[in-house]
Amino acid sequence: MSFTQTKSEAPGTGFLMSSTQAIRERLRDAGASFAANANIAEYLLPGDIEVIQAEVERHVQGVLEALVIDTSRDHNTKATAKRIARMYVREVFAGRFEPAPEVTDFPNASGLNELYTLGPIAVRSTCSHHLVPMTGRMWVGVVPGEKVIGISKFARLANWIMSRPHIQEEAAVMLADELERRILPKGLAVIVRMQHQCMIWRGVREDDTIMITSIMRGAFRDDRTLRSEFMTLVKDQP
Repeated sequence: MSFTQTKSEAPGTGFLMSSTQAIRERLRDAGASFAANANIAEYLLPGDIEVIQAEVERHVQGVLEALVIDTSRDHNTKATAKRIARMYVREVFAGRFEPAPEVTDFPNASGLNELYTLGPIAVRSTCSHHLVPMTGRMWVGVVPGEKVIGISKFARLANWIMSRPHIQEEAAVMLADELERRILPKGLAVIVRMQHQCMIWRGVREDDTIMITSIMRGAFRDDRTLRSEFMTLVKDQP
């Protein structure tokens, strides 16, 4: 897929420059979603990440000024806008802007059809309502089909999916969809347990509240014994 780079004139300079508005227009023209938990890597051109990061920095600086924070004389906040912009674009929201990690699959040559589980895998994301962290762990259960992947790839795919603003329920479904698409399992189970800072850092401040999301597909949905075995294995893990 190829795109024509849209440029606009930088005010007062006479020079053409890219802007996030141009990127949004490109996404709209392609009929692509740029919802908070979408991945837009396919539609980005060279230099777009730098454009996004620079614009985020400008707007964060505006937020700091609106909060009446003196960033010119306070040594603690002089570079805060730059740090936040880099953090959002290159780290905590990187799953929006980076392509999926390379995951090589292998044929299930031995015909394995027994349950295997992975976890706990540390996961972290961001609540799309308040842009504050959600952190926790996840477990995956698989009854293999025709394909298998290395166990480290589960964590890489989870990090790619979770590094976007989410609500937990949608994040778990997106992860299950991605795993199912790649390994075509006979059964797939995903359990995500997360603590939400929007419940701790603000609001009602329920410190020990945990949200659990459970997805059962294929053999796990249809076979109560298999589902029970997986749940017991997860329960017995620290």
